[in-house]
Amino acid sequence: MGRKYFGTDGVRGRVGQMPVTPDFIMRLGYAAGATLVAREGLRANERPAVLIGKDTRISGYMLEAALEAGFSAAGVDVMLCGPMPTPAVAYLTRALRLQAGVVISASHNPYDDNGIKFFSAQGTKLPDAVELDIEARLEESMTCMDSARLGKARRVDDAAGRYIEFCKSTFPNDFDLRGLKIVVDSAHGAAYHVAPNVFHELGAEIVGVGDTPNGLNINLEVGATAPAALRRTVLETHADCGIALDGDGDRLVMVDSAGTLYDGDQLLYVIARHRARSQAVPGVAGTLMSNLGFEHALGRLGIALGRASVGDRYVLEMMQDKGWQLGGENSGHIICLDRHTTGDGIIAALQVLAALRSANETLAEASSDMTLYPQKLINVKMPAGFDWAADAGIKAAVQAAEATLDGKGRVLLRPSGTEPLLRVMVEGRESAVVLGQAEAIAGAVRQAFGA
Repeated sequence: MGRKYFGTDGVRGRVGQMPVTPDFIMRLGYAAGATLVAREGLRANERPAVLIGKDTRISGYMLEAALEAGFSAAGVDVMLCGPMPTPAVAYLTRALRLQAGVVISASHNPYDDNGIKFFSAQGTKLPDAVELDIEARLEESMTCMDSARLGKARRVDDAAGRYIEFCKSTFPNDFDLRGLKIVVDSAHGAAYHVAPNVFHELGAEIVGVGDTPNGLNINLEVGATAPAALRRTVLETHADCGIALDGDGDRLVMVDSAGTLYDGDQLLYVIARHRARSQAVPGVAGTLMSNLGFEHALGRLGIALGRASVGDRYVLEMMQDKGWQLGGENSGHIICLDRHTTGDGIIAALQVLAALRSANETLAEASSDMTLYPQKLINVKMPAGFDWAADAGIKAAVQAAEATLDGKGRVLLRPSGTEPLLRVMVEGRESAVVLGQAEAIAGAVRQAFGA
């Protein structure tokens, strides 16, 4: 059975349009609450409890109230922590022994998008079976518990402090960050009041970027998806390095003192290389988009790269299936399962900094054994229901590209899980060839549906 509302990372869309409307989000809260009540097998007069966090989008106020109403109607207690990174909600859900966590965020998207993500009691993304159960209940009429069984709500006043201490606990006790000047770009997002404090309390001098959210500027020309501001500030302030998160704090890119940008593949390589010096690292989970140069560099260390479908939930599933501790995406989602149950930009940055401190290396030195191959990604808008995989013109363009690459690159076509797009990716050793073949395939896709 396919999912109608849940994509690869929860329910997401434009605010005011289905499914991100106040009435639907209230029904979603009710359906999720009813699913919790049914699955928990609670004793009489016992109510499950959920934690709701959000990023800094102005629509978060509206959607938070709608979710709270839906959960309450289903007989579920609600704990509110306000703006908080997505991985913080995962941690606090587990630490507070709650039945579920909910994040109101559209991650790296513009402010006028928003969405709902769910975490289990263990701080992991909900299993597909639970999401399907919630979707089935969305098709039913919304009712309301008797007044005596309605859920209550209260705020968690020390949420930020709890999470800051948790992040710091993942950094080695015998290291600190004294003597480092670090630019921290919080993307005007959920980590604005958390991330700078973590690195400052470990001893670093902090220069803040993207730390004044106003509800409308999340991810606007700042953060992991727009690292030019980070690079510029690192160079202007002569900082040792820069750290950029996205709007909900689960994505990371970094910049070194020379202004060179390091993506998720490179940062994950630095962590894996460091770990391999003291312990066995049998494999790292990546995705279909992980760079071929990353795979080859890991191979030289005797570490296998597994390729999961794109999406951190699928990376996590592979890690759990194989018993691996490290995984991530080149977009900057990095999961260290021995530190946290989900991807966390702050914790990933701390693991990179710990690796550099341990070996007394720079980012350039720690990643020098890895060379990224040129990779071109083109997003092509695609009508809903278009069967791109069966189109003869697209097949011919892909075959021509693969023949040109002659085994020294990759071609990947995949539909977006959150937008009406077909993503065309070509990777190889020569930039001009990669660009030409990517444009040829994208052109074939546009021609196929008459764009």
